Amino acid sequence: MILSLVKELKIRRDEIQNTTIETIYFGGGTPSILNVDELQFLIDTVYENYTVVKHPEITLEANPDDLSEEKIIQLSKSPINRLSIGIQSFFEKDLKLMNRAHNAHEAKKSLLLATQYFKNISVDLIYGIPDCTNDQWRENITTALNYGVPHISSYALTIEPKTTLETLIENGKVKKVHDQKVAAQFQILTAELQKANFVHYELSNFGKEGFFSKNNSSYWLGKSYLGIGPSAHSFDGKQRSWNVKNNTKYIKSLLEDQLPIEREILTKTDQYNEYVMTGLRTIWGVSLATVTDNFGRNYTIYLKSESEKYIQQELLYFEDEILKTTKKGKFLVDGIASDLFMLN
Repeated sequence: MILSLVKELKIRRDEIQNTTIETIYFGGGTPSILNVDELQFLIDTVYENYTVVKHPEITLEANPDDLSEEKIIQLSKSPINRLSIGIQSFFEKDLKLMNRAHNAHEAKKSLLLATQYFKNISVDLIYGIPDCTNDQWRENITTALNYGVPHISSYALTIEPKTTLETLIENGKVKKVHDQKVAAQFQILTAELQKANFVHYELSNFGKEGFFSKNNSSYWLGKSYLGIGPSAHSFDGKQRSWNVKNNTKYIKSLLEDQLPIEREILTKTDQYNEYVMTGLRTIWGVSLATVTDNFGRNYTIYLKSESEKYIQQELLYFEDEILKTTKKGKFLVDGIASDLFMLN
């Protein structure tokens, strides 16, 4: 698989020939199972085939059970300068319910070790877990903050179809989580992190000043990105592309010097809708000037007209001709944004 990733990196270097690489992100699976030499090989391949800024942000997503002290020390000596650790919860019952490979002890130990060797650490936490009370959710947040991490990504639990958790809920063995509880825990999250001087810079992301994820911010600001590997997605502002999910098909295609990829050209309206969706999720909002410059006056008129009802409901507001979500509107932002979409 490593050789296939290297080959794809080499084949696709011409796609972003005039772009300087600002971030490198190992994620979308369990990249922490790779050893440091394999990670270094991939990083070297990027440097050999692309133009990279002097001090790029290089992130590794990691599971707590993969982060032994030896592994963390090795990583700290590599070019990787940011860890994103999938803690999810510090409660054993939650981790078992979500079928996580690590336990609560490993979650805490991984952070204790990681914070000794890395300054830039992000922690993933999940809210809306069945049987997780508001007090326990506060404890999860407090525990993460006590380790001094400067960034937290937090998401509502998604019940995937045909999973054990879905079956348990359907059979009444696990309580279904109602939207009101999910919303309440989101409000607890935002309030607690605001008190801890975190900036809520994107719907699911909170960071201390200077520790926003440069990689993820690139998505939300509409910058181009190149995704390498099975299921990886790419975007250049006008075109989306995605690789096949199947590992065998992915490797076979590259052995035949074929890219295992599908592409979709975005219409002007698609690009507008993308900008509205990503912009409203962030503190940077949706600029009327950008809409006018990139899409035309008619799109600006449409956006102002459609957003009026949400302004009256105090879910959106304008600040210096930039449309943003209010605190009240943040939890509802995906639905609001889709309502502002223009149909092709």
